[in-house]
Amino acid sequence: MTASPVATSVQFNPETRLYIDGELRESRTGKTVDNINPATEEVLGTATDVGADDMEQAIAAARRAFDTTDWSTNHEFRRRCLLQLHDALQEEKEDIRAELIAEVGATVGMTFIAQLEWPLADAIRWPANYISEFAWERPLPDAALMGAPYHRKVVKEPVGVVGAITQWNFPFEIISNKLGQALATGNSVVLKPAMETPWSALRWCRIIAEKTDIPPGVVNIVPTSDNSIAQVLATDPRVDMVSFTGSTAVGKLIQRLGADTMKRTMLELGGKSAYLVREGADLEAALPGCVGALMHSGQGCALATRMLVPRSIYDQAAEVASATFGSLAVGDPADPNTFCGPLVSARQRDRVLNYIEIAKREGGRITVGGGVPEGLDRGYFVAPTVVADVEPHHTIFQEEIFGPVLSITPYNGGDDAAVELANNSTYGLAGAVMGPDDRAMAVARRIRTGSLMINNSLYYGADAPFGGYKMSGIGRQNGHEGFEQYLETKTIAYPLEAGQ
Repeated sequence: MTASPVATSVQFNPETRLYIDGELRESRTGKTVDNINPATEEVLGTATDVGADDMEQAIAAARRAFDTTDWSTNHEFRRRCLLQLHDALQEEKEDIRAELIAEVGATVGMTFIAQLEWPLADAIRWPANYISEFAWERPLPDAALMGAPYHRKVVKEPVGVVGAITQWNFPFEIISNKLGQALATGNSVVLKPAMETPWSALRWCRIIAEKTDIPPGVVNIVPTSDNSIAQVLATDPRVDMVSFTGSTAVGKLIQRLGADTMKRTMLELGGKSAYLVREGADLEAALPGCVGALMHSGQGCALATRMLVPRSIYDQAAEVASATFGSLAVGDPADPNTFCGPLVSARQRDRVLNYIEIAKREGGRITVGGGVPEGLDRGYFVAPTVVADVEPHHTIFQEEIFGPVLSITPYNGGDDAAVELANNSTYGLAGAVMGPDDRAMAVARRIRTGSLMINNSLYYGADAPFGGYKMSGIGRQNGHEGFEQYLETKTIAYPLEAGQ
């Protein structure tokens, strides 16, 4: 591992105001929060911090916009507005990139894939174009149960007001996919972004206000550090749905809070995905491929952080993984040579370091890393870490760490044992299967998880539904299935002589 010194601060032109009912303004409370650079611990600037009155106004605006405008029914207008938004985001790409590097700690390389470039390409454009392709109505056969014949049809309508709550690890990506789908289907939105990364969310306020024709109230963006204010989105009866990306613990809370109003939920939650190496795999490709667990310093719910290997190659796998992790550059996320940047906060860094200590106490063997990298005492860094000799009952095998930590566990007994080990988790979000193609698909179908990669094939895209089994969530985001997530289904029967 090499340490890259962190450069001095960059000048920014951030948006720091909230956005409610078409107005860019400060919070009524006058409160602000500091935006901290996780690589330097320096204050980048501030962002507004909304209060209860602001949230009340945002929900009221979204309700009015949905109930009294034609946003929910005017398909062509929605498509035009979303394509305006897509084009405007392209114009500000480099400003967005700089903010992601500074406030999220995303490395330059990550901004060219899932942090920015991938969602920028199609997260808004794909659902915008799908508006004209989607089957908003479909006929059913005529019937005559009471004697007189009649027509029947099924129609799709937007859910209504969507409360969108987003995480800090991939803020642009998560916001893009929530707004794209929710708006394309005709809903209005109140977005509560993560306070750890406010600028990446608030830039959307200015873009929507100044560069699109999206009507006032259709999108409202309200950052708040007060969880009780954020929770109003799950309890207020004017909000019809909560779309949440984050931890399983918070997802459970949202379900409980929304139960009294029977609120629909889309929950994309935690993961503890398996990187399954099968007998006969190309080891030169499969073993170093475990480095995927370190994307964005391990702060990704879909990352495959449990490496499962045949016992016959266990020692070799541990050696290659350790050498791979130990060779990576850690440090300044703005340096193109850096592979691992900082964790988002001191709290997250300490959480990861605590998990490493738990792993050691339970019998795990640290083969590389295991602490703060030398030369990086400032900033929220953890060295890329490999933990060998991990058993299925160990905490590090079962719980999501959200940091640059890979566990390695051997198995005996071929594919049956491998699948059983992969499924030995309360989560089921993603995963990878590495090995001969002849049975890889059969193995993939047996793993209870929402998305899988076979031999480095990527499932990512705005057209691909994403979500999890078990404790990894409810529903799907993106693709046809994600589009329907934000829609209600209505069946209408009407007389033969009536209009359509």
